[in-house]
Amino acid sequence: MKVITMIKLITQSILQKIVWVVACGVLYPLVLTALFQLAFPRQANGSLVERGGQVVGSVWLAQPFTDPGHFWPRPSAAGYGTGPAGIASSTGSNFGPTNAQLQTNVRANAKALREAHKLPADAPVPADLVYASGSGLDPHISPAAARFQIARVAAARGMSVDQVTALVEKFIEPPQWGFLGEARVNVLLLNLALDAAAPNKA
Repeated sequence: MKVITMIKLITQSILQKIVWVVACGVLYPLVLTALFQLAFPRQANGSLVERGGQVVGSVWLAQPFTDPGHFWPRPSAAGYGTGPAGIASSTGSNFGPTNAQLQTNVRANAKALREAHKLPADAPVPADLVYASGSGLDPHISPAAARFQIARVAAARGMSVDQVTALVEKFIEPPQWGFLGEARVNVLLLNLALDAAAPNKA
């Protein structure tokens, strides 16, 4: 009798596992995938940005713009998502505020930023241009960080400061729903608008 009861319990356990694996591991993802592909196809596929029929990025992922004719994103501890063998990665440095390496990195970033903008060694710089984000893939910078770069970008492109300022102001996004987070600028979208407005001479 005990053997029969044990076999029955084992059989029930196996069947339960099969049912829940199929329900939660197959049916549930398929239903959600289909639902979101119908309701939010752009977001479900990564909010990709296309130009000329080619994908040039995603609005949610930073890219390593480094030339003077483009706005620069935040520094990235993840190499902007380029991991070994092309595997996408997302990470911060995980250095604490008293970590010597963090302080070294920030000083080096600030020094390079001042030199690129021909500023004195003690000139203040926006914090988000010297500190990496927690993900290493943050596509946004603050309006202050965008305005900080206007003169450099304008000179590199042969545009007036007023022209570049107008573009920056146009691409400032308000806090989500008006109260969540801070105003921000998407670097990829701003740079694409720049490329459309004037050729990059850098």
